[in-house]
Amino acid sequence: MIHPIPSGTRDVLPDEMRELRAILAAAYDVFDRAGYGEVSTPALEYEDTLAIGGVGGALPVYRLFDEAGNVLTLRSDMTVPIARLVATRFATAEPPVRLCYFAAAYRGIKPQRGQSREFLQAGIELIGAAAPDGTAEALTLLCDTLDAVGLKSYRIGLGDVALYQALLDSLDVVGEPRERMLHELVTRDFVGLEREVDALRLSDANAIRQLKRTPQLRGGPELLETLDGVASQAAEGLRRIHALLEPRVAERVIFDLGLVRDLGYYTGAIFQVYDPKLGVPLGGGGRYDDLLGRFGRPLPAVGWALTVDRLHIALAGESSRGGSDSLGRTRLAARSCGEEAS
Repeated sequence: MIHPIPSGTRDVLPDEMRELRAILAAAYDVFDRAGYGEVSTPALEYEDTLAIGGVGGALPVYRLFDEAGNVLTLRSDMTVPIARLVATRFATAEPPVRLCYFAAAYRGIKPQRGQSREFLQAGIELIGAAAPDGTAEALTLLCDTLDAVGLKSYRIGLGDVALYQALLDSLDVVGEPRERMLHELVTRDFVGLEREVDALRLSDANAIRQLKRTPQLRGGPELLETLDGVASQAAEGLRRIHALLEPRVAERVIFDLGLVRDLGYYTGAIFQVYDPKLGVPLGGGGRYDDLLGRFGRPLPAVGWALTVDRLHIALAGESSRGGSDSLGRTRLAARSCGEEAS
């Protein structure tokens, strides 16, 4: 008899669980040495609390009622719950506050898409550290973590949500046309973006070129020097971040000027982790300098999260090429953990 589980969820068996634990142990060691304290928050939050965070302009899809009739929701990420936690439990703590977590998050999916409803994240939040220094610290810690678990071929796409917003502001693009254009950026539909730009019926050929071309630009730091006008001014934050990065971190960075994430609280630099063996990002993050203020303690902030299952798949992919022992070292660490436990 087959007893199914909900689509987008899965069981994890002992061998894989040992490998996942080894990944988590390597990540925790990096976090701990960098001074990031581990926290845990409830999987359930009040709907009103997450509404303050304004995740993507919409609430999480999994809702239920408690015995008093309050609406509860399963968290869709950890950033908003940690913003709540810092504003309430660290209300008088001297910034910066460095926190890390290992937690499951829950998101609605479309059936038959092969996506996860429930997924494990490992991440950090750096509260009270302004750009560019705080962003550089977060990117450095991200590289340290990926190096520690043994991933070799990763790259980090780095962009800034303020860059394209500045172009739209300069042309007074507001309302529904603006929202449609930003949606096309989130979905990486550049054909759709060009259609929306044409619908604006702008007379300035250079403005049309910038709106269509800028989001498709990717490359090294020299890319930023090809920008002009409003785009060049808006990219100054990216230049300042890059100048602070150690060479071993800077060489992992690819500037992606069309990078926009679908969580509505991001305000500046944003980034995603890519690996050639996976067609989806391993994780990402960015700055959310306005979010803490919504909970009563205005502080700049930056953070990121890795999807542990995807990271595990990427490690397995590198191992299967025969040129990397990353998963082998992860398995060795897993066996060592098991031996110590026994």
